[in-house]
Amino acid sequence: MSIKRIEIAVGIIINSERNIFITQRQKGSHLADFWEFPGGKVETALGESPQQALHRELNEEVGISVARSELLTTLEYDYPDRQLKLHFFMVDDWQGEPKGCEGQLSRWVNISQLDVDQFPEANRPIIALLKRQAAQAE
Repeated sequence: MSIKRIEIAVGIIINSERNIFITQRQKGSHLADFWEFPGGKVETALGESPQQALHRELNEEVGISVARSELLTTLEYDYPDRQLKLHFFMVDDWQGEPKGCEGQLSRWVNISQLDVDQFPEANRPIIALLKRQAAQAE
């Protein structure tokens, strides 16, 4: 059995109050019930860039059109059955009101309230980075 290699674009949607929009993974999906930053697979076979995937996925998943995004970091993470390459983008300007467009729960949370135990392991370094940056900004 070969291990799946998946490239993912992830949007950290942050508002002026420094709250971040998160969604809950649906039952029946990989890592169901965990909270996550919205995003999705990069269609590399179609020549899609991570930033193009970010714009497409955030429109499909949470109903926004990204006006500005900046790459925060790219991380690789290995699960037993798949290898992920995650491109994390800060999104601080968009059109529309974010909501779960695919039936998933969603909410705004303050950076300080992000609980690593409620997120997939691959997201934990990003949560730590966001909390460090928020503490330095205070």
